[in-house]
Amino acid sequence: MNALPATATASQPPILLRETIEGGVAVLTLNRPAARNSLSLELIGELHAALDLIGRDDGVRALVIAANGSAFSAGHDLKELSAHRNDADRGQASFARIMTACSAMMQAIVNLPEPVIAAVQGVATAAGCQLVASCDLALASEQATFATPGVDIGLFCSTPMVALSRNVPRKHAMHMLLTGEPVSAATARDIGLINRVVPAGPARAAAIALARTIAGKSAHTVKIGKAAFYRQAEMNLADAYLYASQVMTQNMMAEDAEEGIGAFIAKRTPQWKDR
Repeated sequence: MNALPATATASQPPILLRETIEGGVAVLTLNRPAARNSLSLELIGELHAALDLIGRDDGVRALVIAANGSAFSAGHDLKELSAHRNDADRGQASFARIMTACSAMMQAIVNLPEPVIAAVQGVATAAGCQLVASCDLALASEQATFATPGVDIGLFCSTPMVALSRNVPRKHAMHMLLTGEPVSAATARDIGLINRVVPAGPARAAAIALARTIAGKSAHTVKIGKAAFYRQAEMNLADAYLYASQVMTQNMMAEDAEEGIGAFIAKRTPQWKDR
């Protein structure tokens, strides 16, 4: 295992850490514990840059996003959001820049070829909850909680709503958005925001174990499947079946499909070529 820090100075620790773990798993760790891992514009930028690098790294087959400290992420940095209130436009340009950057980073997670797993060890609120919802899979400590509490401060969680409403049923999403009330890890699992609750402590380890399981599959097949999942989800039923049939037909022409089916029939372990 090796750890690579993002940008840092002699007096400031890196705000994002990257590790590469044997088996094709990368881990990005939010490292602003004193700020409850709030998503500053700098951290958003570093996350997006790291995602771009990972997307081009053939050695990475799955990604875990974790966090240091008691909170997974408390959302946007409200001090940073308020810093340009005295500008001539009352901060509008700054608000737009931050929201646009954050939305682009969240979409980069969805568009990443590799599956992304959130390891939630603590509170995930507002854009932090959005980050969890944007990941393909999520595991959470039984101590974790989730909320979209923007309504409590006069700032509706409109961008977190996009990811949240694509993960949980509408009534549950609206309850979270309109009340700002936190939900437990168990409730988050029951409504589909996360996949699994783990005992306090090992959320990161459990996420890495899941990532290793996925990394053992054909990377070519997983890439095809992830892209198709999100594309068909936005289609009507007939179009989704037409598109998925085309995807499966092309997938059958891949070397890994031929190898995998042959290995299953021969009762042997497949040898993936990732093509």
